[in-house]
This record gives sequence, C-alpha cells and structure tokens, in this order.
Amino acid sequence: MHTQPRAKAVLAAGAAVQLLTGIPAAWGVFQKPVMEEYGFDRGQTTLAFALLVAAYGLGCLLGGWLQDAKGPRPAGLLGAALLGGGFVAAAFVPAGQAAVFWLAFSLPAGLGSAFLAPSVLACVQKWYADKKGFATGVTGVAMGLSGAFFTLFVRLAGGAFGMRICFGALGGVMLAVCGAGAAVLQNPSGSAAGRAAAQQGQNAPDLAPKQMLRTRQYWLCLAAVALAAPPVLLFSPEILSIAARRGMDENLAQWCVVIGSAASAAGRLFCPFASDRLGRKRVLGALYLGLAAGSAAFAFAGGWWVAAAYAALTFCYSGEAAVEPAFNTDLFGLPHAGVNYGFLALGMSAGSLLSYAGSQLLPMAARHWAAGACALAGLICVTLVKPLLKRP
Repeated sequence: MHTQPRAKAVLAAGAAVQLLTGIPAAWGVFQKPVMEEYGFDRGQTTLAFALLVAAYGLGCLLGGWLQDAKGPRPAGLLGAALLGGGFVAAAFVPAGQAAVFWLAFSLPAGLGSAFLAPSVLACVQKWYADKKGFATGVTGVAMGLSGAFFTLFVRLAGGAFGMRICFGALGGVMLAVCGAGAAVLQNPSGSAAGRAAAQQGQNAPDLAPKQMLRTRQYWLCLAAVALAAPPVLLFSPEILSIAARRGMDENLAQWCVVIGSAASAAGRLFCPFASDRLGRKRVLGALYLGLAAGSAAFAFAGGWWVAAAYAALTFCYSGEAAVEPAFNTDLFGLPHAGVNYGFLALGMSAGSLLSYAGSQLLPMAARHWAAGACALAGLICVTLVKPLLKRP
C-alpha cells in the first residue's frame, strides 16, 4: 500500500504543509521582536502565543469535523487561507493594539494550523494504515524542523526589514506552500489503499465521536495531552531570555530554539516509528518520564546545558504529540479519525491556557516544580488507559 506513487505524493504534501505549522515550537524567536515592533509587554505577547495554541486545539475539532465530512482537501485549503491570512493581517496591526493582534493573528493562525493538522494526519494514516506511526513520524519531523525554519526566516527577514514585513512574507509563503500541499490531499477510498485500510480496521474499534466521549479512555487521554504542555510551554516563549540569564551569550541563545527544533523533529520521527514496534502506551509512558526528568534537569541547567535540557523537553513533548494521533486511532478507529483527534486536541487548548496562567502567576523556580508534577500526572493518566474491546 505505502509504495504507491499517490501515497508518496500525499505523504510529501503533508510534510510540506507541516513544515509551516510548527509555530509553537518556534515562538521564542518571535517573542522579543514582536514586543519591540508592536510595543507589547511580556504578558500581552505571551498571551498571543497562548491564544494561538488554544485556538489550535479548538480548530483541530472544527477542522477534524470538516475533514471527516468533506474530505482533507477542503479542510486543508481553508486552513491554508486562515494560517497565511493571519500572518498577512499581523503585518497591518497598529502598534499597541494587543487585542487587535490577538484577533487578527493569534486566532486565525491557530485555527488555520489546526485545520491543516487533522487533514494531514488523518489522510496519511489512511494511506499508511499498516504503518501509522511511520506516516505520522514523517509528517511530524517536518513540523519539528519548522522551528529551525522560522528562526532562520525571522533572523534574516525580520532583522533586515522588520517584523511587519517578516509576517507578510511568511503569510505569502504559507498561502503558496500550504495551499499547494492541501490541494494534493485526498482520501484513498476506492483504491487499493482504501481497501487495505478497510481491511486493517475491519476488526478494530470504530467509535463515533459521541461514543468516544462516553469512554473513560478519552478523558484520560485528554488529561494526558493537557498535562504534557506545561513542561515546555511554561518556558518556550521566554527561552531566549532564560538562556541569557543562565550564562549563554545573547546572540548564541537563539541556538536554543534551533537545537530544540532539531530535537522536536527527532522526537516526531523516532517516537511514532518506535511505537509501531514497542507499542504506543509503552513509548508514551517513557516520554512522560522523560518530561519529568527533563523538567528537573532544566531547573538546574546553566550555559549550554540549558539548550541540552530544553532539547530533551522538546523531544519528549513533540514525540508525545506525534504518537497521540496513532494512539487515538488504535483506541477509537480510523473512520472518524479527524473529528476524534480534534476532540483529543482540546487538551492542547487546556494545556496552553494552564501554561499561560502558570507563567504569569508562578515564579521561575515554582514553574519547574509545576512542570515536573504535570509530567508525572500525565504518566499516571496514560498508565490507566486500557484498550477498548474489539467489535465481534
């Protein structure tokens, strides 16, 4: 199935789209330039990031419903328009108007990324129903590398022309690349891939969203997704200033984002691939343990060890995010994968808002304790998830 040219084209298109949707992993490189360009304080800029991630969670639900109802192409094209349009709109927001920035940029960019995510993930999993971890890993590594792409783009375009031109140029690239990639997306119904996917899921669970929401497994997974966010999102918007305060040269501190992006890409590639062989639950448990250990190491890291500890956190966080879609379809089935994943992604919204509240209310030392506690609580949730009985 996965050797068909059409399947490879869909996988490549999905990877191209995901390269431009990993904004949360790279927000640290946006934080300071946005504050300087628009005259926002730290809280206003951090809230712009939190609202973007929260909109992403909500948008995964809406985009998943549209993907299941109309197919991945319409959902992906709408997502490309929202994502690129949000970046273009940010170029015209007046200085000092934080609320306008949230409405013009954070909400549409978050929704657009989310409309694209379930379109890509559900589509490639259907083409690669026998290797779902591999398929999500290939597209996930592109999302992980987006942090390095955004860092380079912001440094070059933003440094030379200012953030308004940078936002506008990024919006144009997103409209072109994500629009073209979304146009390639197509479900494998009626093809050999479609028949193989149907055969793969013949004896597997097939839960509609209403049925899934009544299961204990869903609520445990939702809580686990929310609890995975604070170990990274409590710190990622301020990673450059944290690194500078802990002994890194300010110009070199941007390497934290690049190294974290590379680790994120590695997590998105390796962890789903490993979960195909070792089992989703076993890999997820190891990743939550890694988040707890990484949070402890990050609390005491200095100099280049800050980058190393942050990379460990982004590896585990991105690995968890990449394994969850396959874990979701293992538990609840492929036919409603888009909207079911959207309901699961609501945990990202909750985790983002929880992280924003923690970053504003807690001193830095307490944030590290909170991050570790959330990781351990997420581990407990994953441990308690039991497989659903297969249909006769």
